[in-house]
Amino acid sequence: MPRHAFGGSSQPRWLFPFILVSLFLLSVLPLGRLAVTGILSLIRGGGDGLLSDPALWTALWNTLTTSFFGMLVSVLLGGVFAILLTLFDIRGRGILGFLFMLPMMIPPQVTALSWIGLTGPSSTLLKAVGMAPPLGSPQPLYSLGGLALLLGVQNAPLVYLSLRAGLLALPRDGIEAARLSGASALQVMRDIILPLTLPGFAAGAAMAFVSNVGNFGIPAILGIPASIYTLTTLIYAKFASFGANTFGDISLLSGLIALLSIAGLLVEERVLSGRDYRIIGLSGRTAVFQLKAWRVASEILLWLVLMAILVMPFAALVASSLAPAYGVPLTLKTATTLAYQEVILRQAVTRTAFANSIGLSLATAFGLLLITVLMGYMVARSRRRLAAVISALADIPYALPGIVLAVACILLFAAPLPLIGVSIYGTLWILLFAYLSSFLAVSLRPIASAFRQLDPSLEEAARLAGAGFGRRMRDILGPLVAPAAGAAVILVFLIACNELTVSALLWSAGTQTLGVAIYNLDDSGSFNLASALSVLVVAMVVVMMVLLELMANRLPKGVVPWRS
Repeated sequence: MPRHAFGGSSQPRWLFPFILVSLFLLSVLPLGRLAVTGILSLIRGGGDGLLSDPALWTALWNTLTTSFFGMLVSVLLGGVFAILLTLFDIRGRGILGFLFMLPMMIPPQVTALSWIGLTGPSSTLLKAVGMAPPLGSPQPLYSLGGLALLLGVQNAPLVYLSLRAGLLALPRDGIEAARLSGASALQVMRDIILPLTLPGFAAGAAMAFVSNVGNFGIPAILGIPASIYTLTTLIYAKFASFGANTFGDISLLSGLIALLSIAGLLVEERVLSGRDYRIIGLSGRTAVFQLKAWRVASEILLWLVLMAILVMPFAALVASSLAPAYGVPLTLKTATTLAYQEVILRQAVTRTAFANSIGLSLATAFGLLLITVLMGYMVARSRRRLAAVISALADIPYALPGIVLAVACILLFAAPLPLIGVSIYGTLWILLFAYLSSFLAVSLRPIASAFRQLDPSLEEAARLAGAGFGRRMRDILGPLVAPAAGAAVILVFLIACNELTVSALLWSAGTQTLGVAIYNLDDSGSFNLASALSVLVVAMVVVMMVLLELMANRLPKGVVPWRS
């Protein structure tokens, strides 16, 4: 490769082809296959039958409705937490921010199960305290409103992260000047802070909307029992009732989901177009307003919200897992750990799911590490345009809803692989490929960020001293980016281990993952077993998040999401 393409440093000739082939296999090939199938289906008139199907338009309406109102819930919750924890003198903001991030890290099907256990006439927790509605009362969550509420809770941390990033970039000298000029806190908030944080609000709202559109776990747990279908669950239903036009239909539905996601991001661009949000002045430390007499009330409000959206649903999940059966009141006499014994010791399916999820997650995390260390190095050392192309190609599979990527993998691997004639469809290998594609960006971002922070003169000095690329990577660059690489491994493991949306279409007998096992247990009526398995998954999530928290001080800024 020409030296100038990589900032003047000497790189091995195989590096660029390796990155190119990796991006082609993990990003361009599956999504290109999906696009080709959709276009061919349209040319052959396959879209006519789908467009005349009332189920499509009902699912589209349900998707838009739940995604929009879920986005409003996310903006309300995320906005309140971001503003109060960033701009005001709230005590315990570290633990509050950590806890507020938990819903995003917990699998959506677990969120849905925990809220089902909290509400309705069969709630074990409500029965234990004598507050359960009378038998025969409807489950309020089996509705469009229930879906929107839980989608909003699930993705509120996205708005929190986006808005908090904007608040941390506010010019503190400009805000202090306004205060010294006699402006009240309300005036500063209205005239300076809120206009400058509009990009954060818009970006967070767009991300929440896109995540709602592609969510499968919550619509599957809450919607399917009530015959409320969104686009993701409609794809699942069509795939379950496989027919002659299934591939064409699901490719077109996936394309529609992708278009909705892109439309959400374009609306964000439209909102921000024509506005100049450049900030002049010092930033990096927030202007903290004094709440004075309102501080205790504000802190109580934040803790009550966390109790409502996190603590109580999880308590209901634990109560459901300790009850002998769903709907049985929990007392000291009826409490039992049989559900945990069943899922850990006796259920072959759950043991298989644990082995599959942990094995796939480890293989994905370390497999991507080998790719993204080299890719992150190239992103940091390449010219800006090439680095942007590499990053964009890595981001696309992660930015698109998981159901779209799953359909792309089905279309790509439905037939045996060319030349060797071996089929990986229905095996763990197709899941591994989908995970590698989906989580490439998750692994790349912290590693690329770490490489960007390194002084190139360190490597240049080693190169002039005769050290080859491998020696430089092993003795100089590797140890310096090791903390970020470790964080990337933990993040990928954490997300992959709890994944459902991609796995829902790709699993088969013997390849169940934890997300699939939880969904199947609930679908078969074993709510207490599903709750017990969910409690174990939440415990694993918390342990992984604590590990990241302990590593946070050694990591590049932005790697640990709940850290500023």
